Amino acid sequence: MAKAHKTVKAYENDDFLSSSDGRILRLLAEYLEPKARFKKHKIMDTIVFFGSARLKPKKEAVVNLNKFKNANPKSIPHFAQELRKAQKQVDMSKYYEDAVELSRRLTEWSMNLETNANRFIVCTGGGPGIMEAANRGAKKAGGYSVGLNISIPFEQFVNNYVTNELSFEFHYFFMRKFWFAYLSKALIVFPGGFGTFDELFEILTLVQTEKIRKKLTIVIYDEKYWKSVVNFDALIEQGVINESDMELFNFCNDVDSAFKIVKDHLEKNFLREKEPAVIEPRIHIK
Repeated sequence: MAKAHKTVKAYENDDFLSSSDGRILRLLAEYLEPKARFKKHKIMDTIVFFGSARLKPKKEAVVNLNKFKNANPKSIPHFAQELRKAQKQVDMSKYYEDAVELSRRLTEWSMNLETNANRFIVCTGGGPGIMEAANRGAKKAGGYSVGLNISIPFEQFVNNYVTNELSFEFHYFFMRKFWFAYLSKALIVFPGGFGTFDELFEILTLVQTEKIRKKLTIVIYDEKYWKSVVNFDALIEQGVINESDMELFNFCNDVDSAFKIVKDHLEKNFLREKEPAVIEPRIHIK
């Protein structure tokens, strides 16, 4: 008698789930699974930090610079160039330290709110650099923080400061961006490269075109840096943006002013409303 063949259920068929035909299920999973976890942990809204994955804590950057200072220049290829890079890492480490402090202050403030939900939780891309700094500041304050990690070949890994239950791994960039935008009530953008530009300008576009209709405050950290890498005045002069578009965000140059802008905005716009009986993320994207 022939042995009966066991048929695999569709939801257990890895070949199907990994195929192009199963893509819609993978997309739904990257929406529904985070939604369920946010609801379980009563995460009502977030403060999102963007910024370079390549920045280091000051202590680490200084140690690296001292290695060059104590080395034989002939033993290191392109010594002068590498020394300049190490010095620049020390200079840029101020942003890492500022992100830690700003996140710590915002987390301490949010933890003292009289609320049934977890409000204004720090959220990052979950990786190193500024992301690590913000998660680190939240943990330093004793609070939750979210890490929306993305699977890419380099740089990106989940840092040790993300709350384990709120650590996510995404395949699709656009689903990750959806979760950045969906819960956020404030966005703080530190200096960064292509990835930071992509995230910032997509959110600015959604706000400008009123696809995001909630009152989202956008803080761009260090006016000197951003105006040196983006010529906002030229965009206005060339007529490709309006002068009023500059009102979509605020430049901030220190932790005190950034904290005040974000705190005042959240208190004014989101703490006077009655919380829902059941905590659900609120849809503000049309």
